[in-house]
Amino acid sequence: MNKPKLWTKDFIIVSSVNFLLTLVFYLLVVIIGVYAVDQFHATTSQAGLVTGIFIVGALIGRLFIGRSIDHIGRKKTLFTGLILFTITTLFYFIHLGIGFLLLTRFLHGVTMGIASTATGTIVAQIIPNKRKGEGIGYYSMSATLATAIGPFIGLYMSQHTSTQMIFSLCLTLGIFSFITAFFVYVPQVEHSTEVSEKKSIRLSQFIEPKAVPIAVITLVVAFCYSSVLSFINFYAIEIDLISAASFFFLVYSIAVLISRPFTGRLMDVKGANYVMYPAFILFAAGMLLLASAHNSLTFLLGGALIGLGFGNMQSCTQAIAVKITPPHRMGLATSTFFIFLDAGLGFGPYLLGLFVPMMSYSTLYMILGAFVLASTGLYFVLHGKKDKAQINALV
Repeated sequence: MNKPKLWTKDFIIVSSVNFLLTLVFYLLVVIIGVYAVDQFHATTSQAGLVTGIFIVGALIGRLFIGRSIDHIGRKKTLFTGLILFTITTLFYFIHLGIGFLLLTRFLHGVTMGIASTATGTIVAQIIPNKRKGEGIGYYSMSATLATAIGPFIGLYMSQHTSTQMIFSLCLTLGIFSFITAFFVYVPQVEHSTEVSEKKSIRLSQFIEPKAVPIAVITLVVAFCYSSVLSFINFYAIEIDLISAASFFFLVYSIAVLISRPFTGRLMDVKGANYVMYPAFILFAAGMLLLASAHNSLTFLLGGALIGLGFGNMQSCTQAIAVKITPPHRMGLATSTFFIFLDAGLGFGPYLLGLFVPMMSYSTLYMILGAFVLASTGLYFVLHGKKDKAQINALV
């Protein structure tokens, strides 16, 4: 029996748009703090806020668009997000002080939240049910590629050209993503017959309850991974492995790219537990290896294991969120997943930063590695035992 087609024109277009959006985010995130200091004489704390407020904006954008995406229309939401994303990129060219830059970063994050929620919802809709895990794994690879290419381009351009040229490239990428989106076809979704006349605001209008348990797992592992995103360069300086640090996320991305095709298929055939439990172990091992790194090989091997662990958890938990949700609430499920992911990545650095003065980075990574391993039990309680029961019911 032939498998339903995955690599359709629409799947490739939506994945490409997601890649471009994520590329702009990671390209800017590595240079915007230094830009704030150089251009506006920002303090260190202000520079950190300029970097992090984008994620706060993205979280708010996802929170509010999740309840409206199916009323507005998924393709219209994508167009709206991409138009606003491109317009707010223009604000970087306006120099009105650090306050305006903060506002720009926040609004840019909101538009990213809107557009990426739309791409995530559309791609979950167009992927065949029998290949959901595999398809979302491939789709997530578009963001994984951006995490490697974006910082590289940003750092390279900051050393060889002006910040205005960097902003110009981001504007060009935004325009190109908008043009590309015109060619995607989004099938109509049958709307639920649920009563919608009530005016009262309910939590279920913003969050998909069925997706919350797996989203909590996403929050926990993203919180741990945020320490890698935020402190890996500081740690590399502390242990004198600065040259290796520049290759860390490249190795991370390669590990994810190599493993995603297999883990996606494994999830579809065997169930999420066959991916998640090994991923917990690999993620924890990567953090513990990182904590004990004294040479480049150990340091980069830690990056590879973290990629195999957290990188595959990210796509697997997203696939779970949309699989357990009715089609007419898929937008809310996608939004819920990213809200919890953004919360972990966005607030993690600040909260963990409070403990950094009390301990070394090595100790921090060791504690978080143990925390990741302990979270396996939380996963079993919130989803793992249900997934096992569903697989047994099919046998």
